[in-house]
Amino acid sequence: MPGATEARAPQPLHVSLVALPEAVVSTLSGIFDVMNAFAMAPVRERTAVPAPPFRVEIVGSRTGPLELASRLPITVQRSIDTLAATDIIIVPSLLLGPGGWQKGRYPELVEWLRSMHQRGALLCSACSGLFLLAETGLFDGVDATVHFGYADAFSATFPQVPIQPERVLVVCGRHEELISSGASMTWHDLVLYLIGRFVGATAAQGVARFFALQWHQDGLAPYMIFEGRSDHGDVAIQAAQAWLAAHFSVANPLAEAIGKAGLTERTFKRRFTRSTGLSPIAYVQRLRVEDAKRRLERTEAPVDEISWQVGYEDPAFFRRLFRRLTGLSPGAYRRRFRIPDYARPRTAG
Repeated sequence: MPGATEARAPQPLHVSLVALPEAVVSTLSGIFDVMNAFAMAPVRERTAVPAPPFRVEIVGSRTGPLELASRLPITVQRSIDTLAATDIIIVPSLLLGPGGWQKGRYPELVEWLRSMHQRGALLCSACSGLFLLAETGLFDGVDATVHFGYADAFSATFPQVPIQPERVLVVCGRHEELISSGASMTWHDLVLYLIGRFVGATAAQGVARFFALQWHQDGLAPYMIFEGRSDHGDVAIQAAQAWLAAHFSVANPLAEAIGKAGLTERTFKRRFTRSTGLSPIAYVQRLRVEDAKRRLERTEAPVDEISWQVGYEDPAFFRRLFRRLTGLSPGAYRRRFRIPDYARPRTAG
């Protein structure tokens, strides 16, 4: 028909994947491969997406080779000073050294992040990438998540950013443009979320199937290991914590701990809660559940027997407590974390 024009495919969204020396190569390369996967015929067939919806570039302070945290070099494809605009910025996992995160090391990068956000870019962190994004100040007072292993260090460095390390993915901001994912492999959830948001649920499901990516729908509580605070300086409470760690399964551990501390019950509970952040009973519950987790992972003992071994005579109460603290039933936890039969070493004979 005269005057008719051909329909054009929409322009792909530009994704800036930030590379810096602390970056973890597996997260960076994984995100790069998955978001570029729509160019692969098998993925196109599974998602029915006619053209790649993303154009992913590895960006950094300057182009060329860059050695990452594992000492493996990658190539920075684009310098940030040549990028006037981008749609999505992702900071991958960062590996922190013994000294923690050193603020102020990347002022040009932080200013670029602020500028791109002002122009409408989404700011996304995978795992500990939040350390860099937090320097922009844009996450102040905004809920976020970070790897639970870095939670204390992050809170000490950025106390103005409320974090929930048990959460897999947190999407905040006026336009849902501030996005953070939790522990290392939750970059799966991040990229699947972005694909679902901008391409559609069917495409996200197709990509998940092709790569065998997992949504961490049970949250990160099952993966977290309880370690009671012991740096509080209260010697009597520290001694009580040490005793409880070895005797939590006895019939009434708190009564014995209070007696050994030489304090009144009221004083003991007040000082214990102030020092550890948990009431004494909650502290004992976490010690018992942590021991139960190891037994579920490493033994074939029935759940009722494990309940008794860690100090609970009522298996039903134990099951309810276990689910409340881990997000999984004992049976589901065992299935999730025990070494599968196909991965066990074969015995000779």
